Amino acid sequence: MDTTKILIGYAVYLPIALFLTYYVSRTLFRNSKVYMMDIFKSREEIANATNKLFETGFYLLNIGFALMILKISEYKNDYQTLIEALSYKIGGFSIYLGIMLFFNLYFFFRGKKKASETKVEERIVING
Repeated sequence: MDTTKILIGYAVYLPIALFLTYYVSRTLFRNSKVYMMDIFKSREEIANATNKLFETGFYLLNIGFALMILKISEYKNDYQTLIEALSYKIGGFSIYLGIMLFFNLYFFFRGKKKASETKVEERIVING
């Protein structure tokens, strides 16, 4: 095996995987603050802390997965198979990130729904 081409593959894959993780995380957690504020009834400290914990977990899961699938196994020592292997890795990781994004959105919407149900129940008790 040509070690140089493998290292080129890693040098291409790792920055792309890390950038995709960063971009999706920043987008998701910057926009999720609104949901957290609603879920935690405008208690900003708890909302921000919870959002930061979700963000940290998101980074750990996704960077860990990106590193776990780093190995380029189907490689025939030419640039064509290197590019094909990289596209497979980056495409698979992008799909995984998309699934994780929707998984997190599901939890945000579920939390928002629970918060709305609690508000309705509180109004019923107060207005009794």
